[in-house]
Amino acid sequence: MSEHTYHSRIPMMASQIATFFSSQTQIDQAAGVAKHINMFWEPRMRTQLFNLIDAGGEGLHPLVLEAAPLIKRPVS
Repeated sequence: MSEHTYHSRIPMMASQIATFFSSQTQIDQAAGVAKHINMFWEPRMRTQLFNLIDAGGEGLHPLVLEAAPLIKRPVS
């Protein structure tokens, strides 16, 4: 998948993960989102996610924004 394709899909993909974890009542939902992203997203994807978050988080599920401090920010 090209970087442009990833970039355009990052908000949707992150929000789908957050929607799933928001239905889980017996876990820390933000921690679940962060754990999933940390485990399965490569650094380029996490960089793009943080670019969106740093720009205000438009289009992201609120739970993604809540999880942001727990997500590993790639080192440039």
